[in-house]
Amino acid sequence: MGRFRYLAREDRWEWSEEVARMHGYEPGSVQPTSQLLIKHKHPDDKPTVPELIEQVRRHGAPFSSRHRIVDTRGETHVVVVVGDRFGGPDGRLLGIGGFYIDITDQFDADLQKHLSEALLAVDSRRAVINQAMGILMLRYGVNAESAFDLLVKLSQESNVKLRDIAERVVDEITAQDVVHDNAADRVDRLLRTREGL
Repeated sequence: MGRFRYLAREDRWEWSEEVARMHGYEPGSVQPTSQLLIKHKHPDDKPTVPELIEQVRRHGAPFSSRHRIVDTRGETHVVVVVGDRFGGPDGRLLGIGGFYIDITDQFDADLQKHLSEALLAVDSRRAVINQAMGILMLRYGVNAESAFDLLVKLSQESNVKLRDIAERVVDEITAQDVVHDNAADRVDRLLRTREGL
């Protein structure tokens, strides 16, 4: 975390050592300007930053923003910037002061967690679809593509999600409560009548 100040009358920025380092500079080696700030914004975030700077410049409006900056080494940092107005002894607006908080590590950890959860969900859906395809391939002597096409056709005709159809096919084979029918007959009946789909 580091501090910054923007002096509105002088159109001048001041960075703490931490903020300078976030941008890839040694403290005191550069005089930050609005143009320099924009230069370091991630290309996808650049359109909103000049507007934010203009609001600060014209109105001294408090603000908060989460965006990405690209340091001098080309590394991207996710930062939260929070600023509020400050005035002189006479109460007249002098500028904005606030904090940069580098949340890159936390953001990356959260992103990795969400991606892992999404991949697990996709894998579990894919697994049951693959099981159902295997059942159909074995039962009808078709290849994987034909088994998948059959599942898709059933899904479209019954307006039921493909994963749900696959789960029902697998459930029919693994059902323990139906002893008088063999598994192949149960699958045939499910597909023929679409009962339960």
